[in-house]
Amino acid sequence: MTAPPTDRPDPNTTQVPGHSTEAPVSALRRRRSLIGVTLGNGLEVFDWTCYAVFAPFFAKALFNPEDATSALLSTLVVFGVGFAIRPFGGLLFGWLADRFGRKHSLLVAIACASTGMLLIGLTPTYASVGVLSGAILLAARLLQGLAHTGEVAAAYTYIAEEAPPARRGLWSSSIYVSGFLAIMAATIMGALLTTALSDHQMATWGWRLPFLIGAALGLITLYLRRGMDETHAFTSAAKAVSSPSVFANLWTYRAAGTRVFLLMASVTAMFYAWAVSGPTWAISVAHIDPTAALWAGVIALGVSASVLPLLGSLSDRIGRRRSFYIYGIGVAVTAFPLDHLARQGAWQFALAMTIALVLFAFVASILPAVLSELFPTGVRASGIAMPYALSAVVFGGTAPYLQQWTAQHNVAFLFVGYLASAALLGALVMRFTPETAGISLEPTTPDTTDQTQEKK
Repeated sequence: MTAPPTDRPDPNTTQVPGHSTEAPVSALRRRRSLIGVTLGNGLEVFDWTCYAVFAPFFAKALFNPEDATSALLSTLVVFGVGFAIRPFGGLLFGWLADRFGRKHSLLVAIACASTGMLLIGLTPTYASVGVLSGAILLAARLLQGLAHTGEVAAAYTYIAEEAPPARRGLWSSSIYVSGFLAIMAATIMGALLTTALSDHQMATWGWRLPFLIGAALGLITLYLRRGMDETHAFTSAAKAVSSPSVFANLWTYRAAGTRVFLLMASVTAMFYAWAVSGPTWAISVAHIDPTAALWAGVIALGVSASVLPLLGSLSDRIGRRRSFYIYGIGVAVTAFPLDHLARQGAWQFALAMTIALVLFAFVASILPAVLSELFPTGVRASGIAMPYALSAVVFGGTAPYLQQWTAQHNVAFLFVGYLASAALLGALVMRFTPETAGISLEPTTPDTTDQTQEKK
């Protein structure tokens, strides 16, 4: 694989000799941009988490209630199908962000996500419309899958380009801080609703509340994002060079795209297995009390969210590669002991989930930085979006289903080994990836210099 396409400056400066300098950005503007991006990113994660958390409750409402197991698996299949459209979202939103700006892509993404949440919240039951309920759910998930890819491509790029180079790891951590807090919000909502409402109330209307609330919050986020500024890196690149087609860019930077695909393969299944579907697994497989499982998830997410900024800042000092080494080796060593521990009860599940998510935080804190640092400005969003989306289809959409299926067929060890092997893959990929901490993300002059470096 070839080296990343940008030159490395002194990590403690914000200018690169011989290159275009980074425009001075006020602290107020950076804070406003940070809030706008992280709120929308959190809402996207809230949406996907609500689906996973409330799946056991709405499965029998939207699918045939006579077979509870089949109904739950059907909801998980629809969850996975939402990933299938992500490559198309990668093409559309990557092109949109690289051609018209990160801000435009972020606006369209949050509009699509809000519409999807509203559709789910208003979906009629199987008893009233039959299989049409599942069709409406599927349409909403496809729309959300499209939006999620757009959110990732634009949010990762926007945060990385706005951050000071020497603190990009710290800023990068804000993406997953908002994501973990969103998962906590969805999980707390699940715990509160299951405590306050009866099983019948949860199955009939209680599960709709988080999706309707999310749709309303989406409108607020859309308003906030309208006031964001475009990144200086994008505006500078747009003035300096006319970008070729998205397919030409993807081919030119295929080595960096391959890295994105493999790095996401190493973390996606881990994220969905523990952070998103962990409580669902605890309820349906480990037979832990639903309320206890949800509160255990809240504790684990709170601890891991609190360490994300520390680990992002740590990567600014020790580098991105070492963070991946800690993650890969740590998951490989602890995967089977944590799976065993999680089956022993509520507090054991909370401890196992906490350890797993702290290990995940070593890479979650720096993913936006790492992926953005692999590409030049003119192809950064689409370069991230397409391989990210493809990796999500293969490794993310299948994770909850495989986790449930292997457990039901008494071969859960296969899924655990799968997570351990994937984590080691990420460490191996970074072993052959040059260190990128502290490099400038400003466009070079001319931008074709980056293409020359990528071809070498």
